[in-house]
Amino acid sequence: MNAYDIIKRPVLTEKSYSGIPQKTYTFEVAKDANKIQIKRAVEEIFNVKVEKVTTTVVKGKLKRQGRYEGYTADRKKATVSLTADSKSIEFFDSLS
Repeated sequence: MNAYDIIKRPVLTEKSYSGIPQKTYTFEVAKDANKIQIKRAVEEIFNVKVEKVTTTVVKGKLKRQGRYEGYTADRKKATVSLTADSKSIEFFDSLS
């Protein structure tokens, strides 16, 4: 699996913004990716050193459109912590 197939997009929420000063970043990742693959993908794409990866599967929410209802797709989030001597990710620097 390609590194760009594993990391789908950054998760930009208030809670994820609070982790930026501690070099903790949140990404939406492929559901079948494991922690080792996520670590390698972040290191390859952003040229940083990853210390720890935690993952969470977010269940889809119930949505209604009139009398029809269904669920949004499940997704997987990964919270990546960088080592203290690693440089920060430039994309997130302008957000903090």
